[in-house]
Amino acid sequence: MIGIVGYGAYLPRYRIKVDEIARQWGYDPDSVKKGLVLHEKTVPGLDEDTITISVEASKKALRRAQIDPKEIGAVYVGSESHPYAVKPTATIVIDALDIGPNVHVASYEFACKAGTEAMYNAYALVKADEMKYAMGIGADTSQGAPGDALEFAASAGGAAFIMGKEKVVAEILYTNSYTSDTPDFWRREGEYYPRHGGRFTGEPAYFKHILGAGMALLEKSKMKPEDFKYAVFHMPNGKFPQTAGRKLGFTKEQLEAGWIAPWMGNTYSGSSPMGLTAILDVAEPGELIFMVSFGSGAGSDGFIFRVTEEITNVRDRAEKLRTMLDNNKKYLTYGEYAKYRRKIIINE
Repeated sequence: MIGIVGYGAYLPRYRIKVDEIARQWGYDPDSVKKGLVLHEKTVPGLDEDTITISVEASKKALRRAQIDPKEIGAVYVGSESHPYAVKPTATIVIDALDIGPNVHVASYEFACKAGTEAMYNAYALVKADEMKYAMGIGADTSQGAPGDALEFAASAGGAAFIMGKEKVVAEILYTNSYTSDTPDFWRREGEYYPRHGGRFTGEPAYFKHILGAGMALLEKSKMKPEDFKYAVFHMPNGKFPQTAGRKLGFTKEQLEAGWIAPWMGNTYSGSSPMGLTAILDVAEPGELIFMVSFGSGAGSDGFIFRVTEEITNVRDRAEKLRTMLDNNKKYLTYGEYAKYRRKIIINE
């Protein structure tokens, strides 16, 4: 049995409502909320970045796994907002967690599926008996240019998963990836904000790859949507994952537990992984979970998990995602948000 032995998520306490952003740029708030199915999103604090988010999520994963950090043989951080262009994020993470130095690290990028890339490779190394434990992290402090449609959803958060063979809480039964060269979203070297080809973002990119990976995963596993208790998909907004799930044959009830985007926004590399943590917070032994990520450029990773009896022993050892999502929130004005996201730079 190989799979998740510890998991954790982290969200900043700061929020901004979609209404606040819409009014700033002269959009009708009700139309925006209805079109994107978004209410508010997380905002990183002035002292928060992908590294601090990764560390906090990893601490919760370690708390649940209750293992010696030095037994972790690899740490991979997937993000499209790494603080350094040339310097690994994971080197700082392993020092903060007291894991190193006998550990393999890497920073991954593949737009919003970099987190599941990290999870997949961590799982593969444990499966190959290269190491006892490996950790995959998906975290972002995503950016959207002022006034751009991305600004309504681009948010901050992350999730961490420790893979192993002992005391597994969610066994990985099947995986599948689906990839093509689809230029729907990109950011060139030296540019601060990403760009997107609007007409490519829906059918040719998100839906083609989510459905492609999802249908291949169902065929590979010889399972049907009704075999699963839960399903979670990448959440660029609140509407897309619901549509993708329906097209694959999943019900609204199956998506409900992991559907957190309307109150969190799009945490990019942390999106579907954070949805998975919300599901693990409530799932019961024996239940099956279907998950498909998406990253622009474009590709999707699919996983099928089976929850084990061990879940009842570990989930209360750390704060649950819905608790972080619903409590201790501090709302920002657009001016405060612009300062926090460094859209306004003050020369010192």
